Amino acid sequence: MISFQHKLPAMHVDGKNNGTYNNWELVMPGVLTTTDPRLGEFLHQLHNIIADDRRLVFIDNRKLCCSLNWIRDHVHQMKAFKHWEYDIRSFLDFILDTQREDGQFFELIKQLDDGHWQFVHPESRILYGEDNLALVRLEIEADIEYLVVEGALQVYRVTGDRIWLESILPKLEKGIDYMTSHPDRWDADYGLCKRAFTIDTWDFAYGKPGTNRKIEADTPMSIHHGDNTGVYQAMRTLARMNRMLGYEYKAMVWEDRAAGLRENIMRHLWNGRFFTHMIHLNHHGADDREEERLSLSNAYALHRELLTTEECRSILAEYIKRRETTNTFAEWYSIDPPYPDFNGYKPGRYVNGAISPFTAGELAKGAFQNGYEAYGWDIIVRFMELLERDGSIYFLYDPHTEEPQGGGPSGWGAAALLSAVDEGLAGIEDLDTGYRKIRFSPRFPVTPYTELRYITGYEKTDVTVDLRWILTEEGMRYRLTSPAQNVQCHLYIPAGRTVKNITVGGTEIPYTITLTGESVYADFEAAPAGVLDVEVYFMP
Repeated sequence: MISFQHKLPAMHVDGKNNGTYNNWELVMPGVLTTTDPRLGEFLHQLHNIIADDRRLVFIDNRKLCCSLNWIRDHVHQMKAFKHWEYDIRSFLDFILDTQREDGQFFELIKQLDDGHWQFVHPESRILYGEDNLALVRLEIEADIEYLVVEGALQVYRVTGDRIWLESILPKLEKGIDYMTSHPDRWDADYGLCKRAFTIDTWDFAYGKPGTNRKIEADTPMSIHHGDNTGVYQAMRTLARMNRMLGYEYKAMVWEDRAAGLRENIMRHLWNGRFFTHMIHLNHHGADDREEERLSLSNAYALHRELLTTEECRSILAEYIKRRETTNTFAEWYSIDPPYPDFNGYKPGRYVNGAISPFTAGELAKGAFQNGYEAYGWDIIVRFMELLERDGSIYFLYDPHTEEPQGGGPSGWGAAALLSAVDEGLAGIEDLDTGYRKIRFSPRFPVTPYTELRYITGYEKTDVTVDLRWILTEEGMRYRLTSPAQNVQCHLYIPAGRTVKNITVGGTEIPYTITLTGESVYADFEAAPAGVLDVEVYFMP
C-alpha cells in the first residue's frame, strides 16, 4: 500500500512549520498540508472576506440574512457561503414570495433615503415605509430570473428539502417563462433574451444618466451573451429539478427549450473563439469592436453546461493569449478592449476594463476542469500573492498600477476563487444533495504539495467530506470519507507518469484513460460505504 506519511493537523512536519497557530486554516472548506499553511490561510482569508459581507435586513416583519442586499451578489457568493451559512434561505424566500404577477423578481433592498427606488417605474418597486426600506427591480437588468434559479439549486444542494423545492418550482418556471416571452426581455427575431446596452451584466445603460434604470421607448437595447447562457443554464436546472421530483415530461420540455436556445446562442453570439459582447438592436452602439470585446460573462459561460470542452478551451486560450499581448498586469478583464468612454468611465476605470477577481475565479475553475490545470493553479497563486500584499481581496483592480478599486463587494470575487479551489483544484462537486453523489476530480499534482488533507461540506446539515491525499514516486493515494453512495472518479495523472493499475480498497479495478486537451485522467465509478480508498500506481 501507499501509506500516508504524516498526520494532519500538525504544527511541524520534518522540522518545518506547516500550520497556523490554533489552525486558523480549518474553515469549511479548508486545507492542511505537510509543507506550509499558505493555501489553507488563503481559504481562511477568503472565508473571512465573504463572511464580512453578511447582512441582516428587517423588513415587513421578517428577518433576512443576505450577502449583500442584492440577490445577484447573494447568489454569486452563495457558491462559497453555502458551506458554512446556517440561514441560507430567508433572503431567497423573500425574493420568491414577492414575485410580480408577470413573473419577474425584485432584486435589491435599499433604504428609502437611497435613490435606487426612484430610478425605476412605480411597478418596479415596493415601499415599506415603517421599515424605511424599498424593494426594487432595476428594469434594465436581465440576469435576475436565472440567478434565482441558480440560488434555489444551491439551497437544495445543502438542505435536500424536496417539499420546499416543489413549492417554489412554479415560481422559478414562471420567471424563466417571463424572460423568454415579455417584450422587454425577449427578442423574437433572434430568439434570444435582451437588455439595455450595458457593460456585460452591469446596471447602467449607455447614454443614460445613472438615475434612470428604466426601460423606455428610447432605451438602447441589445442582446448580451451572458443573459442567454444564464437562462440556458436555468432551463437545464429546471429540467433537473423536475426530474428529481418525478416530472419526466416537464423535464424533457425544459431540455428541448434549452436546446433551442443554445442553437440561437451559438448561431448569433459565438464568434468562433468566444462570445461576442453585444448585438445591438435599436441603435449602433458605442463603437464597432463588439465582435472582439471579451467580457467577463465568457468566464461564467465555462460553467453553464452549453459549451463543449473544445469551446471552453477556446475561451481559455483567448484569455491566455491576451495575457501575453496586452499591457495589463493580468488578463482577468471586466471587459477587453474597454470602451473609449462609457458614461464617463474611461478605459481601466470600474467595469470598463478594470481587472476583476470574479473573472479570475471563474477562469481558474474552468481551467482546472478543461485541461489547463497548470493555468488554473497559476491564477490561484497570483491571487494568493495579491492577498498577501494587500491583506485582502478587492472588487476591482487598476489594470496597470494594480491598485485596488472600489465599487462593489469583495466577497463576490472571493467566492469565485474559493469555489475554484473547492470544485476545481480539490475537484469535489455535489451532484445531488448532501454530497450523496459526487464528481471527484482532484488536481493536486499541479501544485507543489505532495501530501495534504482537504475538508469541505455543509455545516448547516452536518455533512462533511474529508479527503487525504499523497503523491509518491510509486503512485498516489486518495482516501475520501463522505456520505456519497456514488462517486464518479476523474483522477488527474501527473505529467510524465503512466498508470500501471488502480485499486479500490486494495482490490484492482478496471478504469478508462481519457484526455482533456493534453491532460491525462483515469476514470471509473465507485459505490463506497463511507470511505473510498483509491491507490493509483505508476509504471516504473
